[in-house]
Amino acid sequence: MTNLREIIEQYLSEATLMQVATSKDNQPWTCSVYFVYDSALNLYWISTPKRRHSQEIRENSKVAGTVVLPHTPGQDVRGLQFQGIATELKGKEALPAMLLYAKRFAMPMLNVEKIVAHLDPHVCYKIVPELIVLFDEVNFPKDSRQEFRLQQ
Repeated sequence: MTNLREIIEQYLSEATLMQVATSKDNQPWTCSVYFVYDSALNLYWISTPKRRHSQEIRENSKVAGTVVLPHTPGQDVRGLQFQGIATELKGKEALPAMLLYAKRFAMPMLNVEKIVAHLDPHVCYKIVPELIVLFDEVNFPKDSRQEFRLQQ
């Protein structure tokens, strides 16, 4: 498989956890969240607005992050890094992402409806990646760092 976008999509389909980095006053912060993605490679997760990363996104929407599948020393390394813009999705604009989330993580529709209707403390967040860097010694052993820029 040599199509970079296909490899990224396949990798995202295998992973369920990502790390998101935010910052405030020149101080970075990271968190780990379960995520889903769509056909445009946008990334979505749920969290509460009181969490530090959620508060920092409201003040500075620029984020970075990683998606790494477990591997052991000696195995070929594969992972994704990204940078992009994060936003909180409000009300019905969260529904398509929440349906993806419900399908991937077997979330009951009642929970989806509560989040969309603001009857749950969780909200849905979206990252629109600008750059995805795939580090992949499996598919690209001679040049493992591959950049994929998304059109904005």
